[in-house]
Amino acid sequence: MKKDAYFIVENLKKTWENADSAFTLDIDFSVDKGEMLCIAGQSGSGKSTILRIISGILPFEKGARLVLDGKDISTLPPGKRDIGMVFQNPTLFPHMQVEDNIAFGLISRKFAKKDARFRAAALLERFGLSGFAKRYPDSLSGGEAQRVALARTLIVEPKLVLFDEPFSSLDEPLRKSLALDIRQIQRELGFTGILVTHDIDEAKTMSDRVIVLKKGHLFWQGAAKDFKESHISSLPK
Repeated sequence: MKKDAYFIVENLKKTWENADSAFTLDIDFSVDKGEMLCIAGQSGSGKSTILRIISGILPFEKGARLVLDGKDISTLPPGKRDIGMVFQNPTLFPHMQVEDNIAFGLISRKFAKKDARFRAAALLERFGLSGFAKRYPDSLSGGEAQRVALARTLIVEPKLVLFDEPFSSLDEPLRKSLALDIRQIQRELGFTGILVTHDIDEAKTMSDRVIVLKKGHLFWQGAAKDFKESHISSLPK
């Protein structure tokens, strides 16, 4: 863990139980500015739990520190952490058109609707959805909806973006296409991100570096290009 990194997770601990066992999450790691880090591991290893703690959805045990861009955000409420999150299933507002779904974060921050929609239009164009502004979420495919969800996250320019298995509900060809597209956008915009995925190819495509968890502890870490299926399949049960 780098002490001068852009995002630092220090002494993060949480004990929980699942249907088969109980174990403790205990991990330290860091992310550099502009880096995409992937957290991988078997089901129940604590991957998504880490994201929920970072975002403020779940509490953690005393002694942990979360530092983002030099600011300790450990005790801040979710809305004050300057973190965006993209979930497995896009959570779009069904009664809002696509442009207003994307602009929502700015409008809720008292931006003029005209300015917010202008910025939403720019993101729609970048995501290949220029003709979708007036459509409603129920008319979108899974991939289109996920693009809109990411655009809505990015429009407020969060310092950190969390991806919780964002393509797991999509078919394989679409997953690969979206992974490549979002990786390109991440490089162009330079945002910092953390990806949780069980898909080896997705991890290699979207991330710079991978850490593998075994029951809440760090088991392996390295460059994404060196990540192999055996790093997960060889984990003791």
